[in-house]
Amino acid sequence: MSTARSFYEADARERIAGLLDPGTFGEFLGPRRRITSPHLAQLDQPGEFDDGIVVGEGMLQGRRVLIAAQQGQFMGGGVGEVHGAKLVGLLERAQRVGPAAVLLLLDTGGVRLHEANAGLIAISEIMRATLATRAAGVPVLALIGSGNGAFGGMGIVARCCSAVLMSEEGRLSLSGPEVIETVRGVEEFDARDRALVWRVTGGKHRVLLGEAAQLVADRIDAFGQATLEVLDRLRPADDDAQLLQALEGEHARLAQRIEAFGDCRDGLQVWEALGVAQPQALPLLDTAAFLEATRGRRMPWY
Repeated sequence: MSTARSFYEADARERIAGLLDPGTFGEFLGPRRRITSPHLAQLDQPGEFDDGIVVGEGMLQGRRVLIAAQQGQFMGGGVGEVHGAKLVGLLERAQRVGPAAVLLLLDTGGVRLHEANAGLIAISEIMRATLATRAAGVPVLALIGSGNGAFGGMGIVARCCSAVLMSEEGRLSLSGPEVIETVRGVEEFDARDRALVWRVTGGKHRVLLGEAAQLVADRIDAFGQATLEVLDRLRPADDDAQLLQALEGEHARLAQRIEAFGDCRDGLQVWEALGVAQPQALPLLDTAAFLEATRGRRMPWY
């Protein structure tokens, strides 16, 4: 498969095949094992033999990584009991074997409503495992450039990671636009206004706020190269004191963002407050032009 293929248009297995060195991927608990959700059949819902997530290990330009890719076409990439257990198991394996990184290719609306309680428990276990993996000295990176983006509990997981990489097409948030509109009304957030949705949750906005480390062109090879660049920039903490210092620094940046942008209701207002020239033009710029136009105006990601 061509690595220049769109990350957005590819499915989970195609993304993995395009990212990793050819012939190096080994899958754990693949479809032949037929480990499926114990809940969906009881609800007359179709299952998948991989439960909507592919996990395994391979090489990324010579670096050994563990990798998980959610299959957004199956139940919107929703997390259920088995889906979550496979991801937790991958993270726990990382703590034992110490790969160069764990890569999470997120494509999800959050918890699978059909398995609400089991899914919520799974999210908490994934969060704990993510932080434990980072504490063990293994970076965990979230790659977001899919149709579903990363919402709900997996949006929280993404922000627990060492770094987030996004394309313009990717989206990252806690509550999805439709959820906000349902609960608070269209006056609060119009989910049909796709331009507004991307200005608030899209990759460009998250990079400007410092919530994503890098904006990546919508190509699988671009995500691979950006992953290596971010790994080279990461400075893992050597001890608990440095971990605490990093946490306090992030809290300080969150407070700074609230102070600066707390009254803003649209990404455009945030971009204006950042001092970006012609902020209304940003959605029309390609990745390279966007990065050049916002140079020196993006908040630091760590």
